[in-house]
Amino acid sequence: MVCRDASSPATASASLRAGLFCRVASLAALTACGIALATPLSAETISGALARAYGFNPDLNQQRAAGRATDENLPTALSGYRPTITATSDIGRVWQESNTATNVSSRAAASPRGSGLSITQNIWNGNRTANGVSRAESQILTAREQIRQSEQNILANAATSYMNVLRDTATLSLRRNNVDVLEQQLRQTRDRFQVGEVTRTDVAQAEASLAQGQADAFAAQSNLQTSIANFRQYVGIEPRDLQPARPLEKLVPRTLDNAIALSEMENPSIQAARHNVDSAALNVKIIEGQLYPSLGVTGAVARRYDPINQPGSNSFQASVVGSLSVPIYEGGAVYAAVRQAKEILGQAQLQADLQREQIRALVVSSWGVWSNSRAVIDASQAQVRAAEIALNGVREEAKVGQRTTLDVLNAQQALLNARVQLVSAQRDRVVSSYVLLASVGKLSASTLGLQVVAYDPTVHFDQVKGKWIGTGTPDGR
Repeated sequence: MVCRDASSPATASASLRAGLFCRVASLAALTACGIALATPLSAETISGALARAYGFNPDLNQQRAAGRATDENLPTALSGYRPTITATSDIGRVWQESNTATNVSSRAAASPRGSGLSITQNIWNGNRTANGVSRAESQILTAREQIRQSEQNILANAATSYMNVLRDTATLSLRRNNVDVLEQQLRQTRDRFQVGEVTRTDVAQAEASLAQGQADAFAAQSNLQTSIANFRQYVGIEPRDLQPARPLEKLVPRTLDNAIALSEMENPSIQAARHNVDSAALNVKIIEGQLYPSLGVTGAVARRYDPINQPGSNSFQASVVGSLSVPIYEGGAVYAAVRQAKEILGQAQLQADLQREQIRALVVSSWGVWSNSRAVIDASQAQVRAAEIALNGVREEAKVGQRTTLDVLNAQQALLNARVQLVSAQRDRVVSSYVLLASVGKLSASTLGLQVVAYDPTVHFDQVKGKWIGTGTPDGR
């Protein structure tokens, strides 16, 4: 069995003009085309596929896990404000024997033991703690933008794979139908050859066209299988009965200038680069803080029992000691580290400029594809209509001997190519709207209205930012 288009050119064109905006990927159609799918699932919409990708894509979830790990940088930095408490305890057995010059010997044994507690509190360390806290906050903001970027990439890739399955399914159907038409054409040519109406050359031309059509059909099937694999990679399930998909007409910016301005404020790559600049600037201050004096205080208590020289006795000691450490010269390592950090800061600033220009170029490119996609569809539809008329005319002329078999085959191929191009153009319009929205930084679950529980990175942040103790994560691990 093969997938069939409408038998007549006019009917086929009417069906095709609906293109990717009508249902073309039913399980029955795919199975008839020889495409193996997984267990039956309910019909899928593009919103449902994106919602599934948003919630279950492993690449996106690992990026969220990386963001949660980055949240721990803040309590790590805040530990510089908190005291360090250490408890000690020891016990032992000591034997002592001594002889004097007058041959007087003595022996003693004791079990010295004791315990103590010390508390060290930093007072000032060249603002390294304060700057470390600010740097941790910048790193967390960078991680959040990276999560947002990953969300947009996954949603855009999922939408692209969804539309690719639709496009390649329709293309395979067209290619299969073309094989049917060419087989029929070959039979008719052979019959006409038997009665002497055409030559052996006409038969060979029909056979060559059929072989090419079969090769194109197999290539289309391979492309569809690749698209199905990509769909599963991003969405997590096999595609079945994919529903209509439309471009994001109301969500894309109205002008190119609006799109560029919006990307400056919303694109997560640009925002992450700016936070990286802040983090690099704070790192310079942290390293410079090593050149400043450090002030701290240590309190300690200790109790000892059964010292060697006083068996059976005990002692207690408490102390509070303030300390001031002033670095004089450390071999030049800190100075080198400061210079290195300043160069890294300069690099981060240049990377931010580069990122901004790259995003601007992406927005301009995406806008161009999107803004011209409607005209491409209109032109492709006109091409299909003209190719249908041309094919009908060539067939009629061939019946009276004014056209050759090659002319008919060429006209059929031109119509097929026009139909395939129309399918691709309809796919490109939908995909370009998602790519454009992602380039300006607005492709999100909330913008698309997906039926999902939006991931909020501040939830985990609020759970861990003030933790003083504990190894368990908020999710119970």
